[in-house]
Amino acid sequence: VQLQASGGGPVEAGGSLKLSCVSSGRALSDYGMGWFRQAPGKEREFVAGNTWSGATTSYADSVKGRFTISRVNAKSTVYLQMGNLKPEDTGVYYCAARSRRHSVGTTVETYEYWGQGTQVTVSS
Repeated sequence: VQLQASGGGPVEAGGSLKLSCVSSGRALSDYGMGWFRQAPGKEREFVAGNTWSGATTSYADSVKGRFTISRVNAKSTVYLQMGNLKPEDTGVYYCAARSRRHSVGTTVETYEYWGQGTQVTVSS
């Protein structure tokens, strides 16, 4: 599967952005999906993930209540709606897919496929 993330950009603190990740190749429903981010000089960290149907989701504590992950399998697209953005949300956001689709993975190692990333920059 190939993944293409988009939707990043500059935004002021308190603002919103919606990221999209379009998959091609195998059906999106074959995969559990996740969003990760990486700030300069830091390790890549889990942000949000869901199972193949979208019925089960998981979030990092730092984004709970502000971010929402969703998916439309028929459109081969996973979304990350981000609200009340903070400067510490700045980073490159990556979408990822894993074959273990019935559970949500929260670590980098559990995902097999990665998109190229999209930059999110939140100014104060």
